[in-house]
Amino acid sequence: MSEHQPQHAHEDGHDHMDHSPESFRYRFWLTFLLTIPVLIYSESIQAWFNFQPPEFWGSQWLPFLLSTLIVAYGGIVFLRGARAEVRAKKPGMMTLISLAITVAYGYSVAVTFGFPGETLYWELATLVAIMLLGHWFEMSAVVKAQGSLKALAALLPDKALRIKAQAMEEVLVSELAMEDLILVRPGDRMPADGVIEKGQSMINESLITGESAPVNKAPGDSVIAGSINGGGSLRVRVKGIGEETALAGIMRMVQAAQASKSPVQVLADRAAFWLVAVALGVAVLTFTAWLISGAPLPFVIERVVTVLVAACPHALGLAIPLVVAIITSIAATNGLLIKDRLALEEARRLDCIVFDKTGTLTHGDQHVVAVHPAHGFEKREILRLAAAAEMDSEHFIGKSIVSFAQKMKIDIPAAEQFETESGRGVQAQVDGRAVQVGGPHLLTEMGLEPEDATFVSTQDGGGLYYVWLEGKLIGAIETKDRVRDASRKAVELLKKRGIEVIMLTGDSENVAQQVAVELGLDRYFSEVLPQDKAEVIERLQTEGYRVGMVGDGINDAPALAASDVGIAIGAGTDVAVETAGIVLIKNDPLDVVRLLNLSRATYRKMVQNLAWAAGYNVVILPLAAGLLTPFGFLLPMAVAAILMSGSTIMVAVNAQLLRRLDLTQT
Repeated sequence: MSEHQPQHAHEDGHDHMDHSPESFRYRFWLTFLLTIPVLIYSESIQAWFNFQPPEFWGSQWLPFLLSTLIVAYGGIVFLRGARAEVRAKKPGMMTLISLAITVAYGYSVAVTFGFPGETLYWELATLVAIMLLGHWFEMSAVVKAQGSLKALAALLPDKALRIKAQAMEEVLVSELAMEDLILVRPGDRMPADGVIEKGQSMINESLITGESAPVNKAPGDSVIAGSINGGGSLRVRVKGIGEETALAGIMRMVQAAQASKSPVQVLADRAAFWLVAVALGVAVLTFTAWLISGAPLPFVIERVVTVLVAACPHALGLAIPLVVAIITSIAATNGLLIKDRLALEEARRLDCIVFDKTGTLTHGDQHVVAVHPAHGFEKREILRLAAAAEMDSEHFIGKSIVSFAQKMKIDIPAAEQFETESGRGVQAQVDGRAVQVGGPHLLTEMGLEPEDATFVSTQDGGGLYYVWLEGKLIGAIETKDRVRDASRKAVELLKKRGIEVIMLTGDSENVAQQVAVELGLDRYFSEVLPQDKAEVIERLQTEGYRVGMVGDGINDAPALAASDVGIAIGAGTDVAVETAGIVLIKNDPLDVVRLLNLSRATYRKMVQNLAWAAGYNVVILPLAAGLLTPFGFLLPMAVAAILMSGSTIMVAVNAQLLRRLDLTQT
């Protein structure tokens, strides 16, 4: 392993989350209609506005009867929620609301049947109506935030055209099986993941990958369930159905991220719990203090209920979950999949980004640029032996060698006893002779150094893969990768943020330095074996860096796991995706910059909501208890309910502003 400084050429869930917005809407409107006559027949309201409503037999019982209906229909939501909180030994928002409703209703009923005092029916009815209105708005915001999941689920068509024995049949998508051959007509959505066997078309994958431009697909290319076929007719071999599709995986990741808790969420939950405890304490203190001062009982009860209503930690409980619901949905529809909310939160603190080279900073489409034969050997013979040994290899270098040999019309013989070893190369028996193909590590293992291969002359920073026949070095094949244009911009933007950008590769020093200089990297590590990549990450961490690792292959998995934030790019392999906390669907290094923007915006919005929700309670509690009564200010119970619901709506609106975040801006 070697490290170098490149020589530059130029120096969140609520207990009511299962309710639908429609449920709260219906309950609000009926409660609102019932509240109007309660207000009209309330003696306090009549005295304030100096009017007398029409009287009829039993009209004096209207506030009691209608308030009972309001509690039974509108208030039951909160009472059930409180019961669930108490059973779970986690008293919270529903507990406070239910206490307020129960105390106000119980006291008013007692007064109705002879207990001295004044009823609180109009305050109670108004409280329930306002609380239902606030919950309706909140649930609408939550459902809207989670709408992207429904949009993803709606991407799959209901039916597919399956081809069997040259006959075609229309079947339900659920009836498709692996390896089925299906026809996808122009304009249709892909019913399953698969590989194109016949046809060519432009595929729109924007709702899945975030890539706005349609992608040209030809035989051998993969297609994703839910993407839209362009103008060509395609025959596709099914490779993923149901829960095995990329779309299903995306939805699972989004759901998992929305369900997980980050440190900020844990802080909000703890604050909400203590707020409930404080509210109950303040309520008891309010009751005791006003009673001792000689205040009338109706006034005392009203102050206690006002405290319970005002202190409801509704906004505090909504502050973080709503932000998470919105941000994960927005990210998913832009090709950024958040598997771990902690990873998203941690990303804003990264000061070092380590990129794998091949397939991440470069296109990963290596092609042969030269063949260097040792003395006494021919270029075509070297290619023939190397291509035969690499024929069964899944490595992109091996495939490029085979492809180049085929283009050169070379007859590639069959190989036997094929073996591969990660980071070193392949070996096989070709024409009864042992052939090995590998990079610098294989050369070292055979007791040579790159300078010993005097027949090799390369000036372009290409990768060299040495060919051995019966233990003798017979030549080298030079391949070249292309640096992504987006990589240059990504490195530039990251460095402007003060982030150190480092490249990690198993390629030779020559290749690594060429790419590092071209991109203007701060450092690079070359000739790193897969099992050693995690050690490099740990070394950087010991230097004091918070490290984000960006990779796309199986050999990147240990490094992804060791980093502070693991980022799998280009969908990657299953192992890389499972190890990473964040998955970037596209092969676009600029998405790393967008991820950092997303992380910072998310954290900023969480802190804003948390500060607003907590600050509201700090101000409102003393007012609700009647602390300013000696100065002529008394906060009415209904106003406290309006302010509490208003704070919740403010938090929801502030979270919704995240939808204006443009992730494409770099």
